[in-house]
Amino acid sequence: MRAHEAGALHADLGYRGPAWLRAPKDANELVKSLWSMTALKNADGALEIGGLDVRELVAEHGSPAYVLDEADFRARARAFKEGFKNFDVYYAGKAFLCTTVVRWVMEEGLNLDICSGGELATALRAGADPARLGFHGNNKSVSELTRALEAGVGRIIVDSFHEIERLDALAVERGLVAPVMIRVTAGVEAHTHEYIATAHEDQKFGFSITSGDGFEAVSRVQRAEGLELLGLHSHIGSQIFDSSGFEVAAKRVLALHARVSTELGVDMPELDLGGGFGIAYTTQDDPSDPHQLATELGKIVEHECKAFDVEVPRVSIEPGRAIVGPAVCTVYEVGTVKEVELDAGASRTYVSVDGGMSDNIRTALYDADYSCTLAGRRSEAEPTLARVVGKHCESGDIVVKDEFLPSDVRPGDLLAVPGTGAYCRSMASNYNHVPRPPVIAVRDGQARVVVRRETEDDLLALDMGVQ
Repeated sequence: MRAHEAGALHADLGYRGPAWLRAPKDANELVKSLWSMTALKNADGALEIGGLDVRELVAEHGSPAYVLDEADFRARARAFKEGFKNFDVYYAGKAFLCTTVVRWVMEEGLNLDICSGGELATALRAGADPARLGFHGNNKSVSELTRALEAGVGRIIVDSFHEIERLDALAVERGLVAPVMIRVTAGVEAHTHEYIATAHEDQKFGFSITSGDGFEAVSRVQRAEGLELLGLHSHIGSQIFDSSGFEVAAKRVLALHARVSTELGVDMPELDLGGGFGIAYTTQDDPSDPHQLATELGKIVEHECKAFDVEVPRVSIEPGRAIVGPAVCTVYEVGTVKEVELDAGASRTYVSVDGGMSDNIRTALYDADYSCTLAGRRSEAEPTLARVVGKHCESGDIVVKDEFLPSDVRPGDLLAVPGTGAYCRSMASNYNHVPRPPVIAVRDGQARVVVRRETEDDLLALDMGVQ
């Protein structure tokens, strides 16, 4: 169901939620597959993460707040490192990045994808090994490319003919050689939202294999004095559960890989198949295990390389949201509860919280589905279908479109939304001049602020009219 900006007023008559959503026997229980590994409900019915009661976290740090389960983050990073033991694994900085997370990524033996000067600055400030960085982006500036070159970034993924010329000139000018991969579009449309499917032809990323631009890009990089060709890069989208798209993409990318070897006599040592693996936001989602994904992708690459009679290159993957996404939940405080009467006696319960689209734009932007739970107490009330909405001046400011909550949910209650680690803080805004929430890392009963809460002073500090 598309989230209509007028919400319940345009709901179907008698609407009782999407077909996959079932009323729980006990609205207090957690659906464990949606939460980080240390999340549980204690004897009071309050949510605990990393051994800490969220009521205590809110009392100390306020709400809303992103709560980052360090043990969960590290466990998922290790699962990908171990599952893809013959691959290079790149954590997606765009999903969520701060200096603490960069250090965790480096400590767990992963590499790091960045796609802006700010992300590069964060990685370098954290002490990341530049050789373990990959720099993405369809329009990197001269200053960004220069800094990447001078820092010694391990690979720069080029995305246009202009960038090939620009990077080559910058490298030659400095007496350097830039290691590059060439992003190609394989013409595969992943089964995901249009805005996060990235390998079909009609979009801004990469060189088309079908049109011949991919081969021409390889030829130009190979001739460039200041560029070292590492290989091809492909990415078919995000929140992907089915490996069939990777099979088609690998076949087309490796066909180009083989053509380059045959016609140009160039054996590229690397191949990046991207990733964008899905996570469980709700009970309708069934993500794959990293070991299973590694086995499937490994077989695909070996089969296609054998078919094209080429050596198997060193393969990289990019799990995307799959590491940090499930490791974070957002805790809110309920401000108002409103019952809205619809036609024929139907109604909808609107639960308004102290955050919204400024801290999680994904519901409004992608029609994303989320779950939530009453996080501060146990309730014996019957579950009722509710819609959790934010405080912003937009009808489309929806956090959770449909969820069963105890029918006695009231102002002052805490609600927690799982699966908010990826793209929520990264895409957060100051819409309506609302300061962005903090990120609180928890582990073994200890909490620390890794990104502090913004203040009104932070907002006003940028306003040059303030005297």
